[in-house]
Amino acid sequence: MTDEIKAFIARGAEGAEVAIVEIGGTVGDIESLPFLEAIRQMGLELGRDNVCYVHLTLVPYIASAGEIKTKPTQHSVKELREIGIQADALLCRSDRPIPDEERKKIALFTNVAANAVISVWDADSIYKIPYMLHQQMLDEIVCHKLRILARPADLRSWKRLVEALENPQHEITIAMVGKYVDLTDSYKSLNEALLHAGIHARSKVNIRYVDSEAIERDGAASLSAVDAILVPGGFGARGVEGKIKAIQYARENKVPYLGICLGMQLAVIEYARHEAGLAEANSTEFDPETPQPVVALITEWQNRDGKVERRDASSDMGGTMRLGAQPADIVPGTQVQRIYQGDVVNERHRHRYEVNNYYLPRLEAAGLRVAARTKVEELCELIELPTEGPHAHPWFIGCQFHPEFSSSPRNGHPLFKAFVEAALAYQVRKAGAVQGTQAAAVAAV
Repeated sequence: MTDEIKAFIARGAEGAEVAIVEIGGTVGDIESLPFLEAIRQMGLELGRDNVCYVHLTLVPYIASAGEIKTKPTQHSVKELREIGIQADALLCRSDRPIPDEERKKIALFTNVAANAVISVWDADSIYKIPYMLHQQMLDEIVCHKLRILARPADLRSWKRLVEALENPQHEITIAMVGKYVDLTDSYKSLNEALLHAGIHARSKVNIRYVDSEAIERDGAASLSAVDAILVPGGFGARGVEGKIKAIQYARENKVPYLGICLGMQLAVIEYARHEAGLAEANSTEFDPETPQPVVALITEWQNRDGKVERRDASSDMGGTMRLGAQPADIVPGTQVQRIYQGDVVNERHRHRYEVNNYYLPRLEAAGLRVAARTKVEELCELIELPTEGPHAHPWFIGCQFHPEFSSSPRNGHPLFKAFVEAALAYQVRKAGAVQGTQAAAVAAV
């Protein structure tokens, strides 16, 4: 088993100068022992100058005693040393900075250099952690241990990012309409992508989680106070009709809309029902017998390696998804092209069902615009509504892929940045309309 773990790590590190390997779990638990033994062996095989062991430990504060306790860290390091691993640095998690006296105590009883006992206290933003570690020279400790001659870290751009996060100039509210709203970590990647976009727009992004089943039951009036609406991915029929009502509200009231994966498919269904004359439009995922399957399960497609994949309704769900980054051609002159500033989009996928190409001509004739298609099968990857004409909408876009997977705090993501900017513009328009109404009322008086 240890040989296979080492081989797996080596394959993942192929072509890289440095590999960061995380071993989860708790030191001493039987589940993690094979993995710890594998990295112990790697320390011998690669040479200690080529391996740096960084151990994350707990340093709790006992409120009733009013003091920090270092024993959990001491025992955890002791367990590591018993199996042959000597930590080169300790990351000591606590709810407060650990005093120097306690750090020296930890160093003494764990055989770790005092400057390598790093205090990692609770921060109000995860994006403050890199600078926290840099101030305690963790980067230099690791580079020195691995004999890497590196230039001093330049975190000026990172400090500007944190400064923008802490000092927003605007504030918007985005409704995330889904069925997993009681477990908001289900949308963690989306939350972070919106946060990244907010940083670049100098805006605080408030996310209001809206239960799609509540909209299904009570209507979409609860969306009237938000600046944009996002419908994320998901599986299964529960809450679908509520999401469709939310999409209809966004389209008819000109509220910026972003549909991701299922959110795009439902936007197509909504448009088909209410604009294209396909009143029974649906997905075969929710209604296998629908007479108008505008979203359906395709049986054959080519993956990014050129291999032909096949599936049917009875296939294993996890093994028959369209997965990974796949290129698609952007249609010239679309809003999507202006957002991406290019002719090809290459984003990551995780889904089974696709928009049915058979219905696309009818949908396009009714005003829906297909903004990008896959290169081989010509599957619908992006849809939008035009910004001018009888079906105009200032910002209505759906994507079959998951753009949140490629968002980062440094660069954000084009779609999310444009979405946040659209929400800001909508907020301004809405405020102007309210002021106009108030002025008219005063004039009438």
